Amino acid sequence: MAETSHDWREVLGLRSPTEERNPRTEDLDRLPTDELVRLMVTEDAAVLTAVAAVADRVAALVDLAVAALGAGGRVHYSGAGTSGRLGVLDAVELLPTYRVGAETVAAHLAGGDRAMMHAVEGVEDDPAAGAADLGEIGPADLVIGLAASGRTPYVGGALEHARARGARTALIATNPRATLADGVDVAVLVDTGPEVITGSTRMKAGTAQKMVLNMFSTAVMVRLGKTYSNLMTEVAPTNQKLRARTVRMLVQATDQDPERCAAVLAAAGDPRTALVALIAGIDVSQARELIAQFPPDATRSADPGGVRSAVAAARGERHG
Repeated sequence: MAETSHDWREVLGLRSPTEERNPRTEDLDRLPTDELVRLMVTEDAAVLTAVAAVADRVAALVDLAVAALGAGGRVHYSGAGTSGRLGVLDAVELLPTYRVGAETVAAHLAGGDRAMMHAVEGVEDDPAAGAADLGEIGPADLVIGLAASGRTPYVGGALEHARARGARTALIATNPRATLADGVDVAVLVDTGPEVITGSTRMKAGTAQKMVLNMFSTAVMVRLGKTYSNLMTEVAPTNQKLRARTVRMLVQATDQDPERCAAVLAAAGDPRTALVALIAGIDVSQARELIAQFPPDATRSADPGGVRSAVAAARGERHG
């Protein structure tokens, strides 16, 4: 009987822990609300351990992306459903946070923009659409498939197309047996186990994928020099909150008063130039010249953003 069940799952491509029934939650519909919520919290707590177990794979993926972007390529996310929407969310948030847009990190969601707000039936089963949605890619690009099950045809089509064009490929999935992991350069396979609600991968699997994506893109931005220490130097101050955050960042980095930081930021026009001017105690024009000499560079040891090097140069010192 067990063998028949096993074969049935194989036939339908459902050999994934996320599709198994969770014995710890079988009575969840009989629990009072507080116990139900605590049960979900307990299950979610295991996600962090599962993600930590693949930290080395995430690091390898970061290095792959930094190399791709350094060679003039782009990073592409390809996914469907919850996985694809998480890719879109991660990509679009890079613009206000690090001034990085679709020219650097692009997200491709099965069903297009409409699928972000509405379920579009059947699109995830179309490998040709996954390939077509990537558009023109080349050997310098990196295509990252996002699929909780690790078998989504739309994602498979994108990965196959990418390999045919000589691009590097990766997979982020929550199935240790992910079939799409075969042939990719880096596979990040997070074993989140059975879901609280059987097969509802927007829960633990979705949380794990979001954690991995956030860590991946943040680490890439740090390596590309988009930060100084743990402060964001490329924030696009497009609203009052972000303008205040930028001034606060300058205050935190320099210990100077907010009025002074706001005035220098207004004169400089960007946080990095303002930061160098404030730390080095030089005028904005000098800071701008030094920033041009030390642009962000992922290969610059211990100072990818160039701020420390620019300040050292202003002081007649040598950094690194």
